[in-house]
Amino acid sequence: MSCGEPHETDCSEVLDHLYEFLDSEMPAVDRGKFEQHFKECSPCLEKYGLEEAVKKLVKRCCGHDDVPTDLRAKVMGRLELIRSGQPTPDHDVTQTPKDTATAPTRAAQES
Repeated sequence: MSCGEPHETDCSEVLDHLYEFLDSEMPAVDRGKFEQHFKECSPCLEKYGLEEAVKKLVKRCCGHDDVPTDLRAKVMGRLELIRSGQPTPDHDVTQTPKDTATAPTRAAQES
C-alpha cells in the first residue's frame, strides 16, 4: 500500500514495521520518523488507527489469559531467530532430538 506521495520514510517500510511501532519496540529515532510519516500520510495513519484499535480489542477480550511458559519461550525463541536474520527451522526448535525424530514435518502436516 502506498499513497503515491514521496516521503522520507516509505509507506511500505512503515507498514512492514507497524507492529514494532505499536508495541514501542523500535528506537526513538525510528519512532520519530514514523510519527512524521503519519502526519503526512492519511492512508498509513488510517491503517495505524485500525491496527491500534484491533490491538486494544484483543487486549480487552483476551488480555486476561495467562500464556503458558513453554509457548512464550517458543515464540520468543522464534522471534530472536527472525530478528537475527537466521533462517527459521521448519520444526519446533525447543524439541529434543528424540522428539524431533517422531514429530511430524510441516510437509506431512499439510498433506
